[in-house]
Amino acid sequence: MAIEQLGRFGVWRGYTGFTPQQARELEELGYGTLWLGGSPPAELPEVEPLLAATESLTVATSIVNIWSAPAKQVAESFHRIEARFPGRFLLGIGAGHPEHVGGYRKPYDALVEYLDELDQAGVPKDRRALAALGPRVLKLSADRTAGALPYLVTPAHTERARQVLGPDAILAVEHKVVLDADPVRARATARPRVEMYLGLRNYVANLRRLGFSDEDLAKPGSDRLIDALAAHGTADSVADQLAAHLRAGADHVVVQILDDDAPAVLRALAPKLAALA
Repeated sequence: MAIEQLGRFGVWRGYTGFTPQQARELEELGYGTLWLGGSPPAELPEVEPLLAATESLTVATSIVNIWSAPAKQVAESFHRIEARFPGRFLLGIGAGHPEHVGGYRKPYDALVEYLDELDQAGVPKDRRALAALGPRVLKLSADRTAGALPYLVTPAHTERARQVLGPDAILAVEHKVVLDADPVRARATARPRVEMYLGLRNYVANLRRLGFSDEDLAKPGSDRLIDALAAHGTADSVADQLAAHLRAGADHVVVQILDDDAPAVLRALAPKLAALA
């Protein structure tokens, strides 16, 4: 998939969180991709209604979980979607978290096997991407897919990821947003949505690699950690914080709104982000 097809900015929500009407509005506002978060089922029933409601918007998964969605079924869903909406769907896959999966084994080996199955089922390399944080899986994403989908990261991670990926692989990074100029109130909004990840060892290990201390990572998370992982402030300030990922080497920034009125925030941010695209 061409980087241009994703646009510079996209929107992340749980995989049942978008309606067709919302998809149309987000396309009109200039967002290039809708990211269906969580672990969508292998049948991917949510994708086609969103594509049918829009003209050029890309829909992507973030991510299909390799433990819960068999590769053969996911490939069948990919081909069904591709037949109706050529070139407008990106299959994001990942290994999830050992804390949430029974029978979890080495995720790297499982990812390789899953990608092998997708190859055999005819899912093109350039139409899939991989959730990746550490160097080994980042390299795998560049070798076997269109690129990487880091989640819960900082621009410093983005810079390191680009060095591992090289210049050609897609780098689409998620970042959380609270549109609130009061830092105390903004942190109070963001903290529960960051704290929930501080018991998951892959995220904690990655944040340690980025220089966060045990004190930062102790629940509910230090102010320093919250500020690094959830952009907050005015619309201009938030847009600049998101653009830091672009300056660090990202191709696309996936915006996750934490405010109660996410549509209003996305409307307020749209012209600021369009100026950066």
